[in-house]
Amino acid sequence: MSALTLTPKALYEEVAELLRQRIFQRELEPGSWIDELKIAQEFGISRTPLREAIKVLAAEGLVTMKVRRGAYVTEVNEKDLRDVYHLLSLLESDAAGEVADHATPAQLQEIQALHDELEKAVDDRERFFQLNERIHLRILEIADNRWRLQMVTDLRKVMKLNRHNSLLKRGRIAESLQEHRDITEAIVARDGHAAAQRMRAHFSNGLEAAA
Repeated sequence: MSALTLTPKALYEEVAELLRQRIFQRELEPGSWIDELKIAQEFGISRTPLREAIKVLAAEGLVTMKVRRGAYVTEVNEKDLRDVYHLLSLLESDAAGEVADHATPAQLQEIQALHDELEKAVDDRERFFQLNERIHLRILEIADNRWRLQMVTDLRKVMKLNRHNSLLKRGRIAESLQEHRDITEAIVARDGHAAAQRMRAHFSNGLEAAA
């Protein structure tokens, strides 16, 4: 296999993103050992930037370091999942309520437009995944709390380790779409209480499907 061509700029960040995508795409399965020598040879790099990249992924919760055994792709157990969904529910329901109360008309239109795209993507699973996440993150961006946004971004990376077990359950995409429809309706109607409540319900249902 020929070595990949990587630019010198922030090499470890590029390597981290490549590994991140392999984890999300299940090329590196949860619980699998990360073979540093093999990956370094494949990427055509030394092990130093690879190790820095692994540290980044460990800080995000995607990689678990084991003493004298190396790095492994994190396995998410049931408690981990409950904890992640609980925090996401708190943080994102709070953001949804704030956006409903304080967003500009243009921002409300943007959220509605994103939801309209989601409606069209119901038969395209990967597109649905992407738009789903984009809507959630855009709500957080509009709520404009960078610390909350950073926490949610990291938590969502861990959630992605299990994402296919959630939306792939029979009927879950249709249910998720209806929940997004309800959330969007409340936000556009500037009903902060309903928006927060519906976002909490969305995560509760998502956890039930993922467990």
